[in-house]
Amino acid sequence: MYRFAFVLTAVLAMAAAAAAQAGTWQIDPNHSAAQFSVRHLGVSTVRGAFMKVSGSAKYDPADPTKDSTEVTIDANSVDTRVQMRDNDLRSPNFLDVQKYPTITFQSKQTKSAGSGKLQIIGDLTIHGVTKEVTLDVDGPSAPIKDPWGNQRIGASASTKINRRDFGINGAPGVVGDDITITIDTELIQPPAK
Repeated sequence: MYRFAFVLTAVLAMAAAAAAQAGTWQIDPNHSAAQFSVRHLGVSTVRGAFMKVSGSAKYDPADPTKDSTEVTIDANSVDTRVQMRDNDLRSPNFLDVQKYPTITFQSKQTKSAGSGKLQIIGDLTIHGVTKEVTLDVDGPSAPIKDPWGNQRIGASASTKINRRDFGINGAPGVVGDDITITIDTELIQPPAK
């Protein structure tokens, strides 16, 4: 009887852990960022980030095909550490943030890409243009419980785009066309009530 109770307790603990992992997770904007890199004059790489990222993910560790992801990036939050360049990126020459204030990603399909990796296919919208892209994802990490009782996981997703596909044509020959995007996220799931 004792052994049965022990096994039952272990099974219930594993089920509770799985339930804590599955479900909807919110992006923690204070511990997430979207970075990009692009060639300048073909001789150096310029890196920057968007400092305001929000969104959510539905995550089922047992079945990635049930996963979904929504990410919204504040285009005005671009930061390359050079104010003049950031202002140019916000202008109609590039992102035109007055007209297109957000960059969004909406997943359409998620699949396993090996141990600890996922592939997420979805629609990326930049500058009012939507194109399908594939994100290569490292993670999500194993969940941990933070000091406040929340579950947390992390993941890093990357893709490469051609900016001209999104109608961003400023500074030809100066700014490269290929842009690598990396989104590092920490996601949080409050305790069940």
